[in-house]
Amino acid sequence: MGTLDLSTPPDEADLAATTYIDATDPSVVEYMREVTAGCETDREKAVALFDAVRDGIRYDPYNTSRDPDDYRASAVIDGSQKWCVPKAVLLTAAARAAGIPARLGFSDVKNHLQSEKLADNMGTDLFAWHGYSVLFIDGEWRKASPAFNRSLCERFGTKVLEFDGHTDALLHPHDEAGNRHMEYVADRASTRTCPSTTSSPPSTRSTPEAQPTPSTRCFTTTDRSSGAPASGRYRTGDSERPALAGRPVINGAGHS
Repeated sequence: MGTLDLSTPPDEADLAATTYIDATDPSVVEYMREVTAGCETDREKAVALFDAVRDGIRYDPYNTSRDPDDYRASAVIDGSQKWCVPKAVLLTAAARAAGIPARLGFSDVKNHLQSEKLADNMGTDLFAWHGYSVLFIDGEWRKASPAFNRSLCERFGTKVLEFDGHTDALLHPHDEAGNRHMEYVADRASTRTCPSTTSSPPSTRSTPEAQPTPSTRCFTTTDRSSGAPASGRYRTGDSERPALAGRPVINGAGHS
């Protein structure tokens, strides 16, 4: 699979709605409008959207769906999936809805603080195809990873990832105590939609970032609109909804 050149300006495809980056879906448009209310510049809108996706959807890598429809941005708003790729899909779709050119980025990352439980579950400390958003702000492409919500980072002593629209916001290499944390091993791609693959579904021992899942098999560039409007319930800050399975998880922090 090819990758897009981030040294070149965006074009109309970086604002287009796709099946899963469904930027024109009524619920995505309403989400964007509520989150960016009062924002005047693209930078302000991008920062507000990043904060809302990061904290409004609590990261959970253990509960994954085999239903491709659960990976549409309009479904992610309601918490259908809560790990890095679907959260990046939502941020990318909401940015496009706000008129900000946006893409998806993928990298392999290594977790140096992984717990024994998570290591046993995954069988590796390498998270392949970690997803983040790439946003075009003030003439520059900026990478932003909204994966880990603030409350979990604060609870487990890992650094909260902030995005200011001026610089990239990628996973921190060290935690608050100075321990080595996340390491970017390889860049995979920068794309306008999720990569397509014919790989087999993940095994029961892997998390979403360990092997390809429905999210990386089923995203296409075909338009689709669910037509499911949302109501006024979006805000910056942690969601009122509890984490799935009733337990806090943050595999970036090495906890499970």
